[in-house]
Amino acid sequence: MPSVAEPASHKATESADPDARLPREAGWRLPGWLVVAVPVAAALVVGGYRLGTPSLWRDEAYTLEVAQRSFGQIFRLLLHVDAVHGPYYLGMHVVVSILGTSEVALRLPSLIATSLAAGAVASLGWRLARLSDLPAPSVTGLVAGLLYVAAPQTTYYAQDARPYGLVTLFAVAATYLLIVAAGRGGAWWWAGYAVAIALTGIASLFALLILAAHGVTLLLARGRDRLLRWLVAAVAAVVVLSPLIVLGYGQDRTLSWVTRPGVGAVTTMVTLFAGSRALVPLLAALVLCGIASGLGRLREITLVTVALPWLVLPPLILLAASAVKPVYVERYVVFCQPALALLCAAGLAWLARLVAVSRAGRRSPALAWAAPVVVLAVLAALLAGPQRAVRLTSARPDNLRGVSAVVAANERPGDAVFYLPSEARVVSMGYPAPFRRLRDLALKKSPVASDSLTGTQVWAPVLAKRFAGVHRVWLVQWAGQLPVRPSTKVGREELVLVRGMHLVHRWTVQSVVLSLYAT
Repeated sequence: MPSVAEPASHKATESADPDARLPREAGWRLPGWLVVAVPVAAALVVGGYRLGTPSLWRDEAYTLEVAQRSFGQIFRLLLHVDAVHGPYYLGMHVVVSILGTSEVALRLPSLIATSLAAGAVASLGWRLARLSDLPAPSVTGLVAGLLYVAAPQTTYYAQDARPYGLVTLFAVAATYLLIVAAGRGGAWWWAGYAVAIALTGIASLFALLILAAHGVTLLLARGRDRLLRWLVAAVAAVVVLSPLIVLGYGQDRTLSWVTRPGVGAVTTMVTLFAGSRALVPLLAALVLCGIASGLGRLREITLVTVALPWLVLPPLILLAASAVKPVYVERYVVFCQPALALLCAAGLAWLARLVAVSRAGRRSPALAWAAPVVVLAVLAALLAGPQRAVRLTSARPDNLRGVSAVVAANERPGDAVFYLPSEARVVSMGYPAPFRRLRDLALKKSPVASDSLTGTQVWAPVLAKRFAGVHRVWLVQWAGQLPVRPSTKVGREELVLVRGMHLVHRWTVQSVVLSLYAT
C-alpha cells in the first residue's frame, strides 16, 4: 500500500510564478494519461447508459425543431428570439444533418462534451493539488474527475440536448488556462484563456459569471501583473461577445417565465449539486475539509482559492440579481459542479493526510487510505439511487413521448387541436407524427414561416370561422396553468368553443393535460 507522503519541500514564499512551486509528486503517482482517460471513459459509460431512454422535454423539442431548419432560417429566427442559443442551434443543425433526429443523436454532443469536461476536471484537479501541496496529487485529480462524473446532475445534462455540457467543458478549460497563464505568463496562454472565456459565453452568457470567480482568485493571489493581464483577456472576450450580449439583452422577454427565487431555490440548488438530500451533510463535510486544506495559503493560487469562488460566486450573483429582475434558474449555474468535485477531492486528500500524521496512522500507514476509501464507498452507495432516478423520464419536466403516444392511440381523421397557451405548441415538436394529422385551427403562420419558435395565431373571429364543422378537438394545456384564465382573445375564444362540446376524456401526462372534446 503506498504511503501518503508529504510533497518534496520547497519554498512556500509567494512567487509571481505559481508553476515555480510545483513540487515533484511523491508517493503514489499515476500516469498522466490515466488520470485523464479514466474519468473520460467513466463519463462515456455513465452518461451513455440509457442515453435515449428519457423522453425529450420541451427545451429539447425546441432544439430538434430549430436544428432542422436551414442556416438561413435559423439566422432569421435569432434576430427575433433565442439569440443566446444561436451558436448551439447552428452546431446542432450540422449534427442532425449527419446523425439524424433520434434522442441519442440529439444528446450525443452533450455526452461527448461532458466526458471531455470530466477529463479536464481531473487534469485541473491534479495541477491544483500540486500547487496546494496535497498528498498524491494525481490521485486527487483522478478522484475529482470521478466525483464530477458520479454527480447525478452531471449525468442529467450529459443526457440533455441543450448546451449545458458544452458550457461546463468551456468553463473548466478556461479555468485551467487561467492557472497556466497565471503561472507562465505567456501571451499565448492569456490569448487561449480569452478564447475559452468567449466560448463559455457563446455557450451561455450567464456562464460569464465565472469571470467574477477568476477575478477573486487572482485578487487573493496578490499579483498585479497577472490581474492586469487577466483583465485585458476578460475584456477582449466580452468585446467579442458584445453583439450576442446586446442581442440577448434585447430579447430578455424570453425569461418572462422565470420567477423570483426564494429560500426554497437555494435548498433545491444545494440538493441538485449534492445529488440528494441525504448526501448534503456528507458533501458539506468534505467541502469543509477541502477548505481546511488550504486555509494556510489563502494568498496563493491553490485548489481552494480557485474552486471556492467558482462554486459560490456565480450562484450568489445570479440569486442577488434576481431580487431586481428574476433570472436565476438552476441549470444556469450547472457549470459550477466541477468546483464541488474539486473541493470534495481536496477534502478527501486532507483527510488522508490528517490520518497519516496521527498516532494510529504512523503505526499503520494503510489507515490513511482507508478513511477516504470508506467515504467514497458511502458516497457510491448513496449515489446509486439518484443515478438511477435521473435517467427516468419522470426526472424531466415533460414526457413528450407519452403525450404523443396518447394522441396517436386516440386521434381520428378530421380531429382539430388547440394549444393553450400558444407556447404549448412545443408539445407537438418532440414527436410530431401524430400531431401532423390534427388541424391546428389557431395557427396563422408556422414557426418557420414566422421566424419564431411556436408560430403566430389567427384572430379570434377567424378561429371561430375555422371551427365550423369540427366534431372533435384536442385541447393541449400545461398542468400548472389549468385554472389560469387565458391572457389572449384567441385563448379565451378557444375555451368558449370547446365549452359547447362534451368532454370525452382527459389524460394527464406529467406536465401536459390532454382533453378530448366532441359534439
